[in-house]
Amino acid sequence: MAEAQAVDADPQSFLNGLLDSVDRALPAAISGGVLTVERSRSLGDRLAGRPGEITEVRLVGASETMVLGYKPGPRWTAEIARVSGGVIISRRTLALGEWLTAFAGRIAAIAADAAGDAAASSRALQALGIQPAAADIHVGEATIENDLRALGARLDQRVPAEAAAAVRRIGELLVDTLTRVVGSGESEIIVRRTATAYLPDTLRAYLSLPADWAAGHVFPDGTTPAQALIVQLSALESAAGRMRDSAVEQDASALLVNGRFLSDRFATSSLDLS
Repeated sequence: MAEAQAVDADPQSFLNGLLDSVDRALPAAISGGVLTVERSRSLGDRLAGRPGEITEVRLVGASETMVLGYKPGPRWTAEIARVSGGVIISRRTLALGEWLTAFAGRIAAIAADAAGDAAASSRALQALGIQPAAADIHVGEATIENDLRALGARLDQRVPAEAAAAVRRIGELLVDTLTRVVGSGESEIIVRRTATAYLPDTLRAYLSLPADWAAGHVFPDGTTPAQALIVQLSALESAAGRMRDSAVEQDASALLVNGRFLSDRFATSSLDLS
């Protein structure tokens, strides 16, 4: 309720902030090609060189167009139009919050397609200031072992069976490794970061994608979002296995090397979102 009141209190700031976030989430050439903005310019705006007030934001896709309209009052119009052959065949009206959630999912899909990497969806949502979907896909510091063991079950029917099986194996590897590195400083930090950030973030990046897009889309390299997820999980599983072996052999330097690999590949905070 507080968020809705803030949106209504200053709609133009909200809309400008939304557009700024899209520019951060997507390369300018891409956002400029799929996102259009209509404005109303008064005589004063024209004389002062101001862009005017935003009246409509339109995100154009291959089979649907998302439209968010605003009129002073405030009055919001949020809809998704299904398009075939350039002709609108149906319209669906949504509440503002529902539209924004769907809008974020589509932006995430565009970002993933542009990068050829489903993990880019998570970075796009981060730039939009929106938490990725699937809040239940979480591994907490205080409940790390139980959460890792429960993660695979939470994913049933939501990701391909091969991916869910990989998550179960990764969870067991991390639990085993963690018991061997407790109190070892940086080695323990790396294992915990893998469990609480890299693994769940990778899963949420996939789950944040619109279900229809994730099910039928093909990246430029011929892979699907599901295949991209499995590749990411395979890399995580290999690194987790090497970390477990390093912990068994008490080889801290080898474990740190794998930690740097994981950081380079999976730490979204190190990526430039500008």
